[in-house]
Amino acid sequence: MEKGKSESQKGESQKYKSGGEKSDKDLFNISKKDNFSEWYVELVRRAKLMDQRSPVKGFDVVMPNAYAIWEKVQEFLNPEFKRIGARNAYFPLVIPESLLKEEAEHFEGFVPEVAWVTHGGNEKLGDRLAIRPTSEPMINYMFALWVRSYQDLPMMVNQWCSVVRWETKMTKPFIRGREFLWQEGHTCFASPEEAAKNMLDVLEIYRRLLEERLKIACFFVKRPEWDKFAGAVETVSLETLMPDGRVLQAGTAHNMGTNFSTPFGISFLDEKNEKKSVFQTTWGVSTRLLGALVMSHGDDKGLVLPFEFAPVQIVIIPILFKDKEAIVLGKCREVESKLEQAGFSVTVDSSAKRPGEKHYYWELMGAPLRIEIGPRDIESKKVVVVSRITSEKSQVSEAALINEVEKAAIKLDNELLKASGTHLIRNIREAISVKDAEAIVNSGGVAKVPFCSVEKDGEKCDKELKEKISAEVRGTLYPKSPKAEGKCIVCGKPAKEIVYVAKAY
Repeated sequence: MEKGKSESQKGESQKYKSGGEKSDKDLFNISKKDNFSEWYVELVRRAKLMDQRSPVKGFDVVMPNAYAIWEKVQEFLNPEFKRIGARNAYFPLVIPESLLKEEAEHFEGFVPEVAWVTHGGNEKLGDRLAIRPTSEPMINYMFALWVRSYQDLPMMVNQWCSVVRWETKMTKPFIRGREFLWQEGHTCFASPEEAAKNMLDVLEIYRRLLEERLKIACFFVKRPEWDKFAGAVETVSLETLMPDGRVLQAGTAHNMGTNFSTPFGISFLDEKNEKKSVFQTTWGVSTRLLGALVMSHGDDKGLVLPFEFAPVQIVIIPILFKDKEAIVLGKCREVESKLEQAGFSVTVDSSAKRPGEKHYYWELMGAPLRIEIGPRDIESKKVVVVSRITSEKSQVSEAALINEVEKAAIKLDNELLKASGTHLIRNIREAISVKDAEAIVNSGGVAKVPFCSVEKDGEKCDKELKEKISAEVRGTLYPKSPKAEGKCIVCGKPAKEIVYVAKAY
């Protein structure tokens, strides 16, 4: 056995290494349609997004290509959060067990997933420290110290960090891991109306991130009572439908009411000098977004990325001929500089690979646009522009290059959102029986069904659905759900809600 590795880790390592020895001609040859799961895991690896070979299972390495996309997420969200009044802060990694016990009821669901620090050096700690699975306890502890008067409100902070949840299920890159990156926003307001508005503001920001930037169609659902965040008044999630027919929760927002502020003593004196508890929300998205991006847009050639989020937006391929190398490479560098000055992320692939191999590699890596330049192009003062998703080639004059690149980028992004939106709309279908719902979810869709209740008394029907069709109630459409008619497809009682039922990650 390799030193310091378990048999399972050794096996994974050998499997990974053997895959890495494939030639450039065999960079990627798995069908997305025929084997979605294997396609996804292999693409994440071959596109150098995540390396799962770290010595601790579930603690994976986010590689530069993926982190560059995560930075783009931050670049979009930070100004948006600041616009609604949230400021970035950072809170401690560890939380004393005694602090968790103060809010044991709401934290109970996280206990099985908590990783504990029990020693400082060789000294055993008197109070175990939890590595944060979420920061509510720590941040609320500090809010209780910071909030005194209505003049301190609203108070909104956001934290970019990693959290640890000791998942026992099988891990999946970006989708399920023991450590992952996220942002978590936490707020305090003087009134429930302000908290409700904050929920809507944040959800609109997330929608714009998903649809306008990542080009992934989504919808909001209010989670049922039995599946909301512990202690929340309501939980709303952004649902995205992946090509394999499973929904992926891309983000959440929770209205906490006063359920955390009261036990933590987060109170303020209002204008009448009366003491009141604050109303709170919390919200976040994580690197799950990167998984959604890969799944939604990728194809059998590799990654497909929205123009804005591609680490390399344009790759320039020199078409070299004998005695013309210096002239062609010089022109490539000239075009590269021109595009960089216009604000694009550009690289010239001057490697010794053949042009076809370079095309294949950059298709795998998801570069949205490719520019080819050869001696004849230089003579005609033109270049060839190729779109990643259509492979269509168009000759463009050097003078019009910036304008044509901008138009090609917009066209590519529009096609991605159109495809995602069409997939979502076509696959949300109505069902009036369990059999109908089963047919829909098994064909890769989301079933809209009449249901008895999303309060606690409806949980029994949800469990029965899971047993019968391996799908679950995701919730009701938010912020306004359509009126229910007919009977619950499970128990036959008069339906109170229309709920969305699907298989989920």
